[in-house]
Amino acid sequence: MLLASVLKPVDDPRMSEKFGRTLAQRPDWQIHVAGRQAAAAAGPANLHTHELLAGSRLSLARLRAQVRYWKLLQQLQPALVIVHAPELLPLTLLWQRLNPARRRFLYDVRENYALNVSTQQVYGGLVRRGLAAGLRWVESRAARRAAGVILAEKSYAAELPFLVGLPAGRVVVLENKYQPGPGEMPQQAAGRPLPRPAEPLRLLYSGTISELNGVFEALALTWQLRHHWPQAHLTIIGSCQRPDQLLRLRQAIAASAGAATLIGGAELVPHARIVAEIQRSHLGLLPYRPHASTWRCVPTKLFEYLANGLPVVIPANAYWADLVTAHQAGLVLNFTPPVDAQEFVRRLTSASFYSQGPPAQALWSSEAAKLWALLETIR
Repeated sequence: MLLASVLKPVDDPRMSEKFGRTLAQRPDWQIHVAGRQAAAAAGPANLHTHELLAGSRLSLARLRAQVRYWKLLQQLQPALVIVHAPELLPLTLLWQRLNPARRRFLYDVRENYALNVSTQQVYGGLVRRGLAAGLRWVESRAARRAAGVILAEKSYAAELPFLVGLPAGRVVVLENKYQPGPGEMPQQAAGRPLPRPAEPLRLLYSGTISELNGVFEALALTWQLRHHWPQAHLTIIGSCQRPDQLLRLRQAIAASAGAATLIGGAELVPHARIVAEIQRSHLGLLPYRPHASTWRCVPTKLFEYLANGLPVVIPANAYWADLVTAHQAGLVLNFTPPVDAQEFVRRLTSASFYSQGPPAQALWSSEAAKLWALLETIR
């Protein structure tokens, strides 16, 4: 079995830690994970990694990744491929067409790619429209020929037009819930109290670093908070794909008088390193700006924070607020500067978090069961 992406690293939490390690529980199956170069952690003997991309996402190495993927298909001759990136769909469709009776694939829809391209202003007008149309076309072809379509978000079921007409059993939602690392035991105890305003307060912003995801709002909140909580400190950990935004962030951190630390930035950060920061932090920040491409999705980091019992601060997003409120997991805040930091400190110090402990609903085990059920339908 082959699981493949181009930009996601071979230790990607969803592709490798969740899908890969789940499937590797069958010792008679050989699981191969192909993706971007990374130092993959030791795994089961039947879980193998292959490098498709070693260079920049905007270099010619990205084209060579297609050649490497095709060679890997020929070399491994997998009975099933799980495609985790739309740019690998054309070659996957060709590979299947050459022997449709024996070759099957699943398409894992991790983002609403056409919507992202159309709305996030990364590309120019003509390029943006052409790329969005091309993505939707190839996804439509793939959805009709795939043995199943996996959705990372519940909202995609209503958003994606290429799902119309597909049999219900061929579409399954597998959310980005938290998969504990090897040997890691999920927390069970009720939430620990926060430190007092005279003590250090460790704030965390993890995952994709971007203006849209609110990294500058996180920094502004920390700066304002230090007037009332002097030892508040923000750790920003993850990677940033926009060099202009990364430069602005580094300049802002340099001017923050020690209020923030950046881990990663231009390079990928191993997921185990991010989990370690989650487990040592006091408060997780999700200062996302309202945007069509993210507002109806549940961020992976929210599941990670919930599963580890980390109190969170979220914007007024109804999808997330229901989840957070149900488990006493955090507070809702308008991150738009200036924030009333004094009132925020009052709310923070008077709140009680995770009185029943971290929710089991945030763990990947529930999604793993649905993955096994899907595989049973395509044997």
